[in-house]
Amino acid sequence: MNNKIREILQASISVKQLVLQDEKILQTIDTIVGVVVDCFKKDGKVLFCGNGGSAADAQHLAAEFSGRFYTDREPLYAEALHVNTSYLTAVANDYSYNEVYARLVKAKGRKGDVLVGLSTSGNSANIIEAFKIAKERQMTVVGFTGESGGKMKEYCDYLINIPSTDTPRIQESHITVGHIICQLVEENYFG
Repeated sequence: MNNKIREILQASISVKQLVLQDEKILQTIDTIVGVVVDCFKKDGKVLFCGNGGSAADAQHLAAEFSGRFYTDREPLYAEALHVNTSYLTAVANDYSYNEVYARLVKAKGRKGDVLVGLSTSGNSANIIEAFKIAKERQMTVVGFTGESGGKMKEYCDYLINIPSTDTPRIQESHITVGHIICQLVEENYFG
């Protein structure tokens, strides 16, 4: 049992080491920090979407901005788009599950806002539909995916494609990268 635990921990560390060695990913993270800081400085908002565990990560990261991360400070407008279950189930039932995020991006998204979509495969149809609307609205689109980037990559202004095909390891790296972005945005925005 202990060997299996060590193997899983090592697999998680190994994926993060690959991220650490990938200059393109590191530069993209740095660029995203600047984009998000600029968005908040212009009174914009950051919207998040995901499915399953990625929805939980989206909600987690939105809370880091709207609540706090390290410092006691003013809230920043960040929201996970799936938290209203009445809306989610109504739109999924009346239209299609593929429309649940796109309709909210139509309602809430404005030029200069940021939409962050998390999908380990990069192929989540509801996130792709939301990205299409975000592009129409001149929002910045950020994708968190696995190695290939999937179908989402063509709609992303910035792509964090974790170098793995293992869903749990990808999600662990997504939350690590998300925390880095939250910390650096907080430090840069609030000084």
